[in-house]
Formats: sequence, structure tokens, C-alpha cells
Amino acid sequence: MHLGLVLDMTDAGIGERSGVTADDGTLSYRELAQRSWQAAALFGNLDVPAVVYVGGNHLAFPIALFGAAAAGVPFVPLNYRLSRGQLDAQIDMQPGAYVISDADLLVTTASELRSDPLHFIQSLNSWASAPPGPVDPDLPAILLHTSGTTSAPKTAVLRHKHLMAYLLGTVEFASASEFEAALVSVPPYHIAGIANLLSNVYAGRRIVYLDRFDPEVFLQTIRTNRVTQAMIIPTMLSRLIELLDEGADPLVPTLQQLSYGGARMPSGVLRRALELFPEVDFVNAYGLTETSSTITLLDSEDHRICAASDDPAIAKRLESVGRPVPGIKLEIRDDDGLPVAPCQTGNIYVTGDQIAGEYLGSSALGSDGWFSTRDRGCIDCDGYLFIEGRSDDTIIRGGENIAPAEIEDVLLAFPNVVDAVAVGLPDDEWGQRLAAVIVEGSGRPVSSDDVKEWVRRHLRSSKTPETVEIWTDLPRTETGKLLRREVVATLTNG
Repeated sequence: MHLGLVLDMTDAGIGERSGVTADDGTLSYRELAQRSWQAAALFGNLDVPAVVYVGGNHLAFPIALFGAAAAGVPFVPLNYRLSRGQLDAQIDMQPGAYVISDADLLVTTASELRSDPLHFIQSLNSWASAPPGPVDPDLPAILLHTSGTTSAPKTAVLRHKHLMAYLLGTVEFASASEFEAALVSVPPYHIAGIANLLSNVYAGRRIVYLDRFDPEVFLQTIRTNRVTQAMIIPTMLSRLIELLDEGADPLVPTLQQLSYGGARMPSGVLRRALELFPEVDFVNAYGLTETSSTITLLDSEDHRICAASDDPAIAKRLESVGRPVPGIKLEIRDDDGLPVAPCQTGNIYVTGDQIAGEYLGSSALGSDGWFSTRDRGCIDCDGYLFIEGRSDDTIIRGGENIAPAEIEDVLLAFPNVVDAVAVGLPDDEWGQRLAAVIVEGSGRPVSSDDVKEWVRRHLRSSKTPETVEIWTDLPRTETGKLLRREVVATLTNG
């Protein structure tokens, strides 16, 4: 199977159902299919090798993605927040591509085939619509630039077979009722944006796009569009809670499920959210670009059990990312590549049909078919996975390996600390010295000395930051991932 068949099946089964809502209108699944097949005809007639998309959550996004899939060419969504020079360089990596770019982002590029979303959709009127023909599932479907939070970005290659394996393993076809609607505010250039589009179309759920996150608009959109499911990242949830704690109306009567992921969720933020939305099911999803999205889930039942448990081991699982989804196998290995015992920390490896583990020009899969996520973590005796950070984040002080997550958990437990990061800075004597940056909430001011003493009491001197700075916020990507390298650069260079 290929991605074009996902939309074709939904059209055949429930084509009259509302499919996608964005600022510029609503399309039924039948209309979305017709527009997508027109786009496929356009791309095929022009014989383009790829379709590049530089923009937000417009109706042009799903049309272009499914059109490219049906035409058998890769869809390449780019981060519209990059500089013009960076965008030009990434577009030039796809010579001859059809480029769809927001009108205010139209870039200078060698490609003569470019349009803004509105004109792209209007241009499809002159093309015939025909269901997609055969497409080789081994062909690349999506070329996605990784976030590069700890190293230079790379271009991940996701083939039709990988994304279809994800869908077939995690989503039941046409399982959503006609009353279900999913609010999506993650951008198209992130794997969560791709996965949300595919999984909601496959389930037959209406998609409501929000192009920019604002907590008040987010809540109002849920109410106005009778949204039943929504996805959010930790920084978004923090802003929602702050708004609600200031007196905003928390009533969202149709909301049934709130899923989150993309970055570490502070336990205090999550527990407060569970209090504010007691009737809503919470789901935590963990995945990577290279794994075609979700590989583990902490489901709603887990959230309820863990939040209510007096058993510390069970309550601790609220900080986990759950257990593997069907078709996924996980292992924790030491630095020599050997499996470790349960509850021991090591490097996370994963295998399964949805795992791509491929970049342009290279493969990251081992000879045994396993992929190193470059995350460190541990699995408890019941199979729950705990993430302790990126392998590159490990701080080495005087020969001792220190996981930043351990320190950050303690920092976030300090009263009125709403965000925190621990990093290692160059040091001639110890190799690295510990430093931390915290963000304080709207309550009483936080003292750096008090924070250091708090960490010393809960850990030990060797894990206590020598310096603690207070910033108004931490540098993060739009999807919530912490940019540690920017923190290190700022602290190092003053």
C-alpha cells in the first residue's frame, strides 16, 4: 500500500464527511480527494521530482501531500521559520521541485515552479481528477529535516512502507464517528504534523487546523468547532494552565482526549492539567522523525492509575512514555551494544516495520536491523520506558556521567520553577562543570542560592550546579524541543 490509498479508502467509505477545516474553508473527504488527485495530475504532467512545501496549516498542505503521494514523488515540508538563505539552500537540494510557499515567504530559488497556497489550489481547476494508480511502497514518501537540537540537521527519508506500517499498526480504519474532530496546531514540517494528518484521515476524523498557537484561541477553537481530540506540547500546556489559573473558563465540554509529546513534560504541569480537565483522557506519545512517529504510548488508563496510586513505583510511571505500540520492539543497551537489565540506564534501540532509520545518502540501521534513537533511558520490570535525555546531553564531570534529566526533575520540583535545564560547560579541571537555567512562574521570586541548596539536599554536591541563572524563557523549537546548544553557547560566551 501507499499513502494515496489512505485518502482513496476514506473517500470511498465516508467521502461526504467533513474532512479538513482551516482558515480558508472546509473540504469534505471527497473534495479533498478530488483536489489531491488533480494535484497528482499537475505534478505528473510537469514531471517534477519532488513537491516542496513552505508554509503553515493551510488546506494546501494535505492536498499537496496526498497529491505528491499519488504522483509517486516525495513531499518535502520545510520550516518556514528559517531564514531566507537557509530556505533557499534547502529548496536547492531538490532541483526542479514544485515549490508551494506562503505569499510572504516566497523565496528566491532556481525552481521556476512555485506558487503560494491559494494560487496552487486555484490552479488545480483545469486538471482532471482520477483515483491514484499503483505506487511502489519502497519509494520515498516524505523527506523531513530533523530538528538538529544537538547536531546539524539531517534529511530523514520516510518511505511509503514505513508510514503505512505505522498507520496499520496503530490506527483502526474509519474508526472515528462523524462527530469526532481533532485540533492540530503542530506545524507541517514536524513528524507529528505528518502523522496527525495521516492517522486522522485513516480514522475518518475531521481535522481542524490552527496555524498558530495561542491559549485563548486554542480553547475557543475547541468550543466553536466541538473538538473531541487535540494534541499539545509541554510548553503549550504550561501556557494553557497559566491562563486557566488566572481565571479563564476551563469548560471544553466536547473534549475527550488530549495527547502530548515532543518534549519532556514536567510532572507538576501534567498533574495540574489532570486536575483542571478531570473528564479528559490524557495520552503521552513518544517517537522520532526516523521512526515514522509514535513508538510508545502512555495511554489514558495508565494516566488514571498512576495519578491515583499511592505506590511510588506506579506513580512514577506518570513520568514515563509508556509501552511500545504494536509491531515495535525496544531494547536498552550499554555503550558496548549489549542489553542491560531492567531499570538500568542505557541507550535506547528500536526495531519494527515502521522504523526508517534512513537519511539522504546514508542508513542509520545496524546490521541487525535495530535503530539507535540516540536517547538514553531505562525500562522498568513492566515494560514502561523512561527517557533520560539525549546521549549527547550527558554531562561528564570528573569522569562521572551525569544525566541532566535527574537534575532537571529536582529543579522543576522547586516552588515556582516552571521550566529548567541543566548543562555542562567546559572546565579545565573537571572536564565539565554544572550549570543550570531556570524560569520562574508568576508566584514569589526564586533565589538562585535557594535553588542550589535545594538540589544539594535532594541529590549531592557533585550534582549541584555551580551556577544557576534565571531567564524569562528557554530557547525551544516550535514543537517544544529544548535547544541545549544555545543555552551552552549563551552561558559560555556570557
